[in-house]
Amino acid sequence: MGETVTITIKDREYTIRGADDKDRILKVAAYVDQKLKEIRSSSKGLTDEKAAILAALDIAGDYLQLIKEKEDLLREINNRSQNMILSVNTVLQ
Repeated sequence: MGETVTITIKDREYTIRGADDKDRILKVAAYVDQKLKEIRSSSKGLTDEKAAILAALDIAGDYLQLIKEKEDLLREINNRSQNMILSVNTVLQ
């Protein structure tokens, strides 16, 4: 496990230990805190639990979108690579 890091989410401090380095843990915590603030500002009167669930869903949606974009890019790279190989083979024959 990595070093112990103190993070702040929703004005509360938590001491955690993770496998990532301190900077990455702090960035993740800041991202979660920002998502919670966005949810709270757009939906007044939510309980902490509901805000956390909505933030988790929002973060999961962001993650799944990035996976889709990565897969699309890899597919495009593969297609272009195959086309380049075909072109090179055609020229060499």
